[in-house]
Amino acid sequence: MTRVQFDREQVIQEATRLFWQQGFSGASIQMVVKTTGLKPGSLYLAFGSKEGLYLAALEHYAHQSQAMLRQRLAEEAFFGEGICRQLLRMIEESAGTDYCSCFLIKSQLELAAAGGELQLRVSTYLGDIERLYADYLGRVYSPEQARQYAASLMLHIFGIRVYGYLGHDRKTTIAAVKAGLPWLPWDTLDNGAQAGNGVKAPLASG
Repeated sequence: MTRVQFDREQVIQEATRLFWQQGFSGASIQMVVKTTGLKPGSLYLAFGSKEGLYLAALEHYAHQSQAMLRQRLAEEAFFGEGICRQLLRMIEESAGTDYCSCFLIKSQLELAAAGGELQLRVSTYLGDIERLYADYLGRVYSPEQARQYAASLMLHIFGIRVYGYLGHDRKTTIAAVKAGLPWLPWDTLDNGAQAGNGVKAPLASG
């Protein structure tokens, strides 16, 4: 079979947007073909199946998300500031008219009942993000406390991503997240804007 030349990265990006909006089941192969511009034979030759393209899209999104999170944590001036800003950014996104939640979380909810390779891969990527938070928090907290706080963060992130569909005002959501995560340095932020010149690093608990 003749190998068709195409921009693989662009195809994966376009497929990611489609699967993100429509879900795995909702995106028919006809929609995939229309979105990517490739014929079914070319898609199967390059990715093996619709599932193969979906796995490539998940990998693309997960790696981008992890890289962005690492960058935002690295850019913070004081410990904990990056997490606060990350959560506030998620809340702002949930208020948008074109809100589409998080691709990984949407995929986890869609695929949870079916199980299989796709669901396992999604769970792995979400676990990687949780470990990233735990490693970061481990700079200050004990390993066990860091893991607990990372799990708490993921619970709140799932909540923000799903709760956003209910259309609650951002102030209500921000207040709820602050109440649920009091160990973060919220006192230095004012609805996403830095209120002071510094953020105190929280003390490790035993």
